Amino acid sequence: MTDEATLLYQQLKLVLIDGSGLSKDALHIYAGMAVYLVVRLGLRRRAWVAWLGVVAAALVGEWLDIEGEVLRERLAPDAAHWHDIWNTCLWPSVLVVVERWWPQRSAAAPLPSGEDAERGLEQA
Repeated sequence: MTDEATLLYQQLKLVLIDGSGLSKDALHIYAGMAVYLVVRLGLRRRAWVAWLGVVAAALVGEWLDIEGEVLRERLAPDAAHWHDIWNTCLWPSVLVVVERWWPQRSAAAPLPSGEDAERGLEQA
């Protein structure tokens, strides 16, 4: 099963690289941001949960890359794999840190209705 998953993952990467015209580094950056945004905004999870999702995706992706390299008997140096993990996790990490100190929106005051709304218009 692992060999099949590895081969499928490698084929998917080749299709994305050929179809998009982007470099592997750029695809790592986009993949990290996509995972972060899907978990953070799509699933409405906390920032650190989204970040953990990105880290998990990066580690699984690199593990599949290493397995593919073992199958092809062409193992890349460790630095190349750490570079890919770094590219995948950098901007989601920045977003987590920035969001920590970003001013939170306070609950908006309810909009006036009925006579209160009409008084507001008359006073304007």
